[in-house]
Amino acid sequence: MKAKKFDQQFDDGVDIASSLDLSRAKRVLQDQKRVNVDFPTWMIDSLDREANKLGVTRQSIIKVWLAERLEASRSS
Repeated sequence: MKAKKFDQQFDDGVDIASSLDLSRAKRVLQDQKRVNVDFPTWMIDSLDREANKLGVTRQSIIKVWLAERLEASRSS
């Protein structure tokens, strides 16, 4: 499909997902690298309580909070 037709279908609200090859899709700047961080027990307990309140994992809440802090730091 040509780009012009693809764009027109998107603009018209047509579901274009079937026209995409998502098997090779990548999120920009989303490569992951594993790191190990040691936290005091009280901090782990607090993280777990907050994660349970939100219904997410400890890792998810850490990622979200760090991302928010980094974004705020970048904006200042």
